[in-house]
Amino acid sequence: MIEIFTLAFLMLVSIASVIAAFKAIIEKDMVRAIVYSAIQSAMYALIFYVLMAPDIVLVYIPVSVGITPAILLFVTKKTERYDGD
Repeated sequence: MIEIFTLAFLMLVSIASVIAAFKAIIEKDMVRAIVYSAIQSAMYALIFYVLMAPDIVLVYIPVSVGITPAILLFVTKKTERYDGD
């Protein structure tokens, strides 16, 4: 019974990560796109944790949820916030 709940949870988190990635791609506001990308990365970290890969999670969270969005936000602050067409 636990396996069914685990698989259902993984499915929901996977769908949420795909939605966050899609929103990051289509977003015109760069700051929101960076936030959606960080949400997508957090969902991946949660998937890794449920799949019992804590060593990957310990590296993935600081890099993809912390450092990368911080660098991207710093660079976005130096440029324009909105993507113009």
